[in-house]
Amino acid sequence: MPDHATVPGSAAQQHIDTSVPHSARIWNYWLGGKDNYPVDEAAGDAYSAVFPGIVTVARSSRTFLRRTITHLVDEAGIRQFLDIGTGLPTVDNTHEVAQRLAPEARIVYVDHDPMVLAHARALLTSTPEGTTAYIDADLVDPDRILAVAAKSLDLAQPVALILSNILGHLDDYEQARTIVARLMDGLPSGSYLCVNDGSRGTDADYERAQDAYNDTGAVPYFLRPVDQITAFFDGLELLDPGVVSVPVWRPEPGSPVPVPIGEHGGLARKP
Repeated sequence: MPDHATVPGSAAQQHIDTSVPHSARIWNYWLGGKDNYPVDEAAGDAYSAVFPGIVTVARSSRTFLRRTITHLVDEAGIRQFLDIGTGLPTVDNTHEVAQRLAPEARIVYVDHDPMVLAHARALLTSTPEGTTAYIDADLVDPDRILAVAAKSLDLAQPVALILSNILGHLDDYEQARTIVARLMDGLPSGSYLCVNDGSRGTDADYERAQDAYNDTGAVPYFLRPVDQITAFFDGLELLDPGVVSVPVWRPEPGSPVPVPIGEHGGLARKP
C-alpha cells in the first residue's frame, strides 16, 4: 500500500470555493480533464479567446514532463521523484510515467490546494513494487517538504525534483530562487532538477492574456524572462539542449517539427 499523508476528502471539500476560478482547475480544463467547474470553464474560455495557444502550452507542458521523466528513468536511472505543485490528476502524471518504466519507482507529490487534496486518493495509486505518496504542504515551506518527503523517499539517494508550472505562482523572483536552492541543497549529488514555466518575451498575446487573468483576482501566475528561468539551474549541470521552449526539448523521434511556444524548461543534474 502506498504511504501517504492526507485528510478526508470531505474536510477538504469544505474549503473549495466554486464561485471563483482557480488556476489548477482551469489548467485541468485546458488539459481535457473533468475536475473543474463552470466558473473555471468560463475563465479558461475567456483566456483562450485572447490567446488560443494556451491549450497548446498546457498540453506541451505535459508532454515535456513525460519526456523528461522518461529520460530520468531510462537514461539517468532515477527511481525517486519529488513533484511539487502536483495539480489535479489528468493523464501521464509523474507516477504513471515513472512506474510504467520502473514499477519500483517512488513518487512523492506535494500540493496545498484543497481541490487537489480532495482528489488525493485518485492520485495516490501505485504499483505494488513502488510507492506514491502525497504531502499537503506549500512550496514556500521547503524545509517541511523535505522533512516529510524523507518518510517516503531515501534522501541519501538521488531524487528528481519536479517543478512544473509552479514557480510562476511566486511573485518574488528571489524568493523563488531561494526556495529552489534550498530544495536542491536537501538532495544528494546525482539528483536532478526539472523546471518548466510560462515565459515572458516570447508571445505578446500570451502576456496580454496572462496579465488580464492576474487582474481578475484569481490566484496569479507570473510569466518570467527566459534568463530568469535559466537561473533556477545555477550551480547545476544542464543537460542538452539547455533551457528551451518545451516542444524543442528532445522531441520524440518521428514527431512533427516542434514549434516554439511561450513555455520554457530544462533538466539539470546536481554534481
